[in-house]
Amino acid sequence: MTEYSSGDPHRTLELLWGEPARPSRGPRPALTLAAVARAAIEIADADGLGALSMRAVAERLGFTTMSIYRYVPGKAELLDVMVDTVNAESPVLEHVEGGWRAKMEVCAREEWELFHRHPWVLHLAWHRPVLGPNSVTSYESALTALSGIGLSDMEIVAVFNTLYGYVRGAARTSVDAKLAERHTGLSEDEWWAGRERFWQHLERFPTMSRMRGSGAFDVVEMDFEFGLERVLDGLEALISKRSLGAEPENGAR
Repeated sequence: MTEYSSGDPHRTLELLWGEPARPSRGPRPALTLAAVARAAIEIADADGLGALSMRAVAERLGFTTMSIYRYVPGKAELLDVMVDTVNAESPVLEHVEGGWRAKMEVCAREEWELFHRHPWVLHLAWHRPVLGPNSVTSYESALTALSGIGLSDMEIVAVFNTLYGYVRGAARTSVDAKLAERHTGLSEDEWWAGRERFWQHLERFPTMSRMRGSGAFDVVEMDFEFGLERVLDGLEALISKRSLGAEPENGAR
């Protein structure tokens, strides 16, 4: 199930772009927003978003629940801060050697790894992004890597969305397979072994029967690298077309 941010956008942006100044007098705060976010990330990484609550974060840090509310007004805003925090792990592509393809390969593989470290991110809506400094820096870096190679601005955005959409979808499939094994206690091989009777009906489906015989179904998990290369091949064909002077299609100007 996808979760949508329902927090106060003004408060969220205030949190993301700098905590409000603390009074100079009085005891030093025992917590920081970064510490609260890190504790929440650890909970979500281990047990998913269903285990995340303000109370759970407080218990993990050894504080009262009310003390957590001094740093973040609610779970919705906390999720936004968590997303921006993990987006600090995304690569700065200006430091990657090579052209646009080399940079996008690094971008894709790093995002793939990020989704596996923090699978809960896949359950948050990405078409309404968290506008925090780490998230925006990562996006700016990707757009810059795709600039100056013959694409229109709209095509640059579309190219990034195509690549990111592939990585996110492939990661969701991979993560879901691992979660299924964890929750059921059955590996993929064991799950299929329990459905052996299905193959008795396969003669009605000659193409599937032939492909089973050739071992085509032996690899259960999607081949991420194969799909990544095909997506990049397609994008490279578009960029080569533009370098030959072809005009962008309608709506891509």
